[in-house]
Amino acid sequence: MILRSCLRLFLILVIASCASVAHGEVVVIVSSKSTITSLTPEQTARIFLGKDDKFPNDETAIPIDQPEGDDTRDEFYLKVARKTASQMASYWSKLIFTGEGKLSQTVKGDKEIIKFIAGNPSAIGYIDKRVLLDKHVLKKSIRVVLTP
Repeated sequence: MILRSCLRLFLILVIASCASVAHGEVVVIVSSKSTITSLTPEQTARIFLGKDDKFPNDETAIPIDQPEGDDTRDEFYLKVARKTASQMASYWSKLIFTGEGKLSQTVKGDKEIIKFIAGNPSAIGYIDKRVLLDKHVLKKSIRVVLTP
């Protein structure tokens, strides 16, 4: 009986540790040409939820999203906007149906987002922080402005 309980506990711990390894840390980035040096989670959420189309310094903000179903996207919205993937889908459905909002531009993949944002000082996006460890990533062309 004790052995069975210990095995269950061990399996639960293994599954939990695997789940935590599956998700990397999300960082919010802008172009190194942008004048933005930092943002709060609230400011970032307002931009990505379509409530603000400008950065706090009144410059235009163009949010760049990961595709729906992407783990990085789900983690970003959970940490920054405090909304699950299904809550986000519902949120956007309502805004689009009422004509009060439009979806952000979507770019697939962290490296593609980095390329897009590097060339556009008005763009803001999010990536998995582990991508910044890749020596082929153009780190000098972007700036991390938030680690939620």
